[in-house]
Amino acid sequence: METKTKDHAALAEAFIKDEEHVNWHDGALWWIRQKRDIASKQIPEWEALREAASQIKSNVLSNLHDYLLQFEANLIKNGITVHWASDAEEHNRIVYSILKAKEINQMIKSKSMLTEECHLNEYLAERGIDVINSDLGEYIQQLDNEPPSHIVLPCIHKRKEEIGEIFHEHLGTEKGVSDPTTLTRFARRHLRNAFITRRAALTGVNFAVAETGEYVVCTNEGNADMGAHLSDVQIASMGIEKIVPQKKHLGIFLRLLARSATGQPITIYSSHFKKPREGQEMHLILVDLGRTRQLGRPEFRESLKCIKCGACMNTCPVYRKSGGLSYHNTISGPIGAILAPNLDMKRHADLPFASTLCGSCSNVCPVKITIHDQLYQWRQVIVKEGFAANTKVLGMKAMAWTLSSPGSYARMGRAGRWVLNNIPFAINNKLNPWYKQREMPDGPKESFGEWYARNQKENGSDKK
Repeated sequence: METKTKDHAALAEAFIKDEEHVNWHDGALWWIRQKRDIASKQIPEWEALREAASQIKSNVLSNLHDYLLQFEANLIKNGITVHWASDAEEHNRIVYSILKAKEINQMIKSKSMLTEECHLNEYLAERGIDVINSDLGEYIQQLDNEPPSHIVLPCIHKRKEEIGEIFHEHLGTEKGVSDPTTLTRFARRHLRNAFITRRAALTGVNFAVAETGEYVVCTNEGNADMGAHLSDVQIASMGIEKIVPQKKHLGIFLRLLARSATGQPITIYSSHFKKPREGQEMHLILVDLGRTRQLGRPEFRESLKCIKCGACMNTCPVYRKSGGLSYHNTISGPIGAILAPNLDMKRHADLPFASTLCGSCSNVCPVKITIHDQLYQWRQVIVKEGFAANTKVLGMKAMAWTLSSPGSYARMGRAGRWVLNNIPFAINNKLNPWYKQREMPDGPKESFGEWYARNQKENGSDKK
């Protein structure tokens, strides 16, 4: 389910060929952004909540070692088996060993972007274990053999008619049926049998409380609860940054999460898991997967505050127009463009440049991550490390030379105007990326500087 065959620009170019679909995708995400704005303005303490959440997360990142050890001790006290994984391979091995020990070859899984990062489904499938994603959006993506395109709305890029075709092909629904309620009910009936018959369930973790050794899973479908409560073996996969110090801090984040993600006051299910029921096993896997490396980068450590609400994606003009799969990374959009180069700078060197740096992502972030600043800083690092495209580096050097001198700026301006007016095909061709979507305008007869100097002279005002 990897999509890394082209860079963001090439993948985005394929996505935007269907203009009607792009406009629909753009509008759907902007509608969610507007819901977020309405929801945030309904509580006067919104900015105070953002500041509190940001400060709590800063405290966590500065004391992560201590909070993790406290969390582990309380988990063990509560009867939960704790595992530590440094990378995806180790995480997947642990999950497989738990299932193998119980002779389980089928598992139900709720939404977990961490397991998507680890490519757990593929790993288990290669070893004869069948996994069903029970979140409806992720289930649709799994049927279509695609990764999620959004961390909250996994199949937001698909229209209901496309989903209807997927259900017809894979689940046997009547051809042409695309009513969302009908399709949802059909998926529910299909998944209900999996919930009842599968002995193992895996969930992600939204928040983990160091003070009590419990973790919280937030869903709108209740699928995490169904899997966890009906299973004999419950597994939770958690990135080490998901810690909050005390239970009283949860209220701050729960008020921010749903409002930022979908414009709801709170997720329909905010479920607390603390102890296994009688006869059940509970396992929690604490996963690093590059997080401590990011923690050690002073200019980028703030990105670990992220609570995965997706607000930055919903507002980003580049994401809305290019689609989540164009980012060729599990976490897409602005926050993904910060996290991905930390894992593989060469592979993801294009992503920090997939931004206008407009700052809208930072404005909506519920934990006040300065996302656009970090994108700009990644660009500096990538160029310095030699991973930027040569065309981009040479273009920027030429631009720097042009803008460094009034004389060179004036000469290049005159040359550009002449080309636009006399041989426009030298610019309006397929070698110019801008020409793919637009034509350059006619060149003006003179620059503002030339007009100003002439105007001053004609009015006798050129005396110093």
